[in-house]
Amino acid sequence: MKPVRPRFHFLAFFILPSAFFLLLSGCKPEPPADLVVINGTEPETLDPAIMTGFSEMRIAQGLFEGLTRTDPRTAAAVPGLAERWDISPDGTVYTFHLRSNAVWSTGEPITAGDVVYSWLRALNPTTGADYAGQFFYLKGGEDFYSRKIKDPSRVGVRAVDAQTLRAELNHPTPFFLDLCALPAFAVVPRQVIEKHGDRWLKARPLPVSGPYELACWRLNDKVRLRKNPRYWDAANTQTEVIDILPVGSPGTALNLYDTGAADIIWDKDMVPVELLDLLARRPDFHSFNYLGTYFIRFNVTKPPFDDVRVRKALALAVDKRRIVTKLTKAGEKTASHFTPDGVANYDAPAGLGYDLAAARRLLAEAGYPGGKGFPRFQYTFDASAVGAAKLNAKIAVELQQMWRDALGIEMELRQMERKIFFNAQSRLDYQVSRSSWVADYNDANTFLDIFLSDSGNNRTGWKNPRYDALIHEANSQTDPQKRAALFREAETILVRDEVPIVPLYFYAGVNFYDPRKIGGIYPNILDLHPLNAIRKVSRGSRVESREPENGVQMTLASHAHLSLAPGFSPVCRISQDSSAASAAYPTSEAVETATLTARQPHTGLKPGANEKEELNLRLNRPSATPSRKPGREHAMKVGVGNWQSARHPRPSTLD
Repeated sequence: MKPVRPRFHFLAFFILPSAFFLLLSGCKPEPPADLVVINGTEPETLDPAIMTGFSEMRIAQGLFEGLTRTDPRTAAAVPGLAERWDISPDGTVYTFHLRSNAVWSTGEPITAGDVVYSWLRALNPTTGADYAGQFFYLKGGEDFYSRKIKDPSRVGVRAVDAQTLRAELNHPTPFFLDLCALPAFAVVPRQVIEKHGDRWLKARPLPVSGPYELACWRLNDKVRLRKNPRYWDAANTQTEVIDILPVGSPGTALNLYDTGAADIIWDKDMVPVELLDLLARRPDFHSFNYLGTYFIRFNVTKPPFDDVRVRKALALAVDKRRIVTKLTKAGEKTASHFTPDGVANYDAPAGLGYDLAAARRLLAEAGYPGGKGFPRFQYTFDASAVGAAKLNAKIAVELQQMWRDALGIEMELRQMERKIFFNAQSRLDYQVSRSSWVADYNDANTFLDIFLSDSGNNRTGWKNPRYDALIHEANSQTDPQKRAALFREAETILVRDEVPIVPLYFYAGVNFYDPRKIGGIYPNILDLHPLNAIRKVSRGSRVESREPENGVQMTLASHAHLSLAPGFSPVCRISQDSSAASAAYPTSEAVETATLTARQPHTGLKPGANEKEELNLRLNRPSATPSRKPGREHAMKVGVGNWQSARHPRPSTLD
């Protein structure tokens, strides 16, 4: 039997600051959006060249497209503004052919020259792009960034003609097409940037290259996106108007979602972590593994953390299992290495474990036996990442207690607003700080190259020539096994020998959405879900669903069409344990017949792959049943030779 969805009456007491803001701001009344997404914190920027946050990147990929874009099912790079490309036999030259119908939202053609401008802008050190290092794979890219060369024509990207772009690389780069799908590689409007400078995003109309135009961006209210009718693939943009909400409170986010004011919650951080055990039982809770790591950074330029023995001692004294079982509660796995399990063609080496005796010995060797004489230090973490802020604080307190009890050292907690926090990290204005990294593409390099000496995302002050050489050598390899071996040697230096970081756990992805109402979201290891693929599901339409790791469909509708008589809700689910379908309907409707047409080889509805079965279900319900409460549903469960009725709460609301 499916678990009964919990009911939380106390959620009604959460205040909705976004609603109050709308009342007080004097905003013009607008028609409601077709889709509302809770996306986390207020965007720091919508300039794809300088953003680093995952929440900003989700929006930017709706506004600005690159030569490639992300496939919503696999998260692999597929043709974007470039309809095709040729790769030289040695893998170092890419020739991209732009689409003839690729135009700006304002009507002008998007040219290869626009791509060249956009890439060189991101590579220019005056832009301040943390992702500039991703352009170092271009010939001359690193030298241009470091000002060893000043002539941009010497960088390995040029427009052959208006619709042809040639990119020359230093060495074969198997993930280069994935890089081209990153926001930093997106095509931005030169004509507006050169006219308005840093204020170019305020230009109206704002030319965009992606599937959506920026209708408005209201601080602490919303980002509204409107379908770009001139986008080359506009016919397949599923939703006309999308509102992206920045919500600072997990309780508020959950309340907005459960009252129907929002359709999707993207991350676990945006729901109360205290409720995760109960929320995980709901049919709109979707959990999956994805490539992300939560870790600690040391500022190795400041004593005592310039001593590797101190860094190792602190690393060995962290009980990571205690953190994931006591605090995170979403199925996260402890991490001793930095690169998560599941990265393509790579198995990471083990790092340091939990060993208090070794930790105390190393601290004593560093001159601090029993913690005596060890200076008080600060642990810095960010405060405004919605639910993450609370979790970051809890992890900080837990680390404080662990290090005090195990090593006899004292740590102060230093909480910062998110933007200030990242600026402080970049300036090395911290001693120890919380950190995280989520993969940009499915390759070990997306994790390991951030600790290159010249990487803008390093933020530890750590430099190791041997590590740099190994990463560069790995990326020049065409043999996957040799490449992986070089990466493993480099990662061993990172997590076992030098320890400028301490990996704590690997992320578990969590989304909230009702698969009966929302389609176009698919599980993938990068947790990337292009906005133009997401849609509201109309009554009787085909529903797409997520698959759990064991391959059993939680929602039959990914392989089925459910047609219902007027007034019925399109609900059709397969139980994970019993392969039973249930068709639910509102109690206010008369007795009707629902026809379920299934094409699903593994549900037990009919043996044999791709065979078709129609079930006509007579939903016999008395006109009135005193035991039924308003707002509840009655369901007919249909299994193989097992027809039974079951009552359960409406699965789409908390009340």
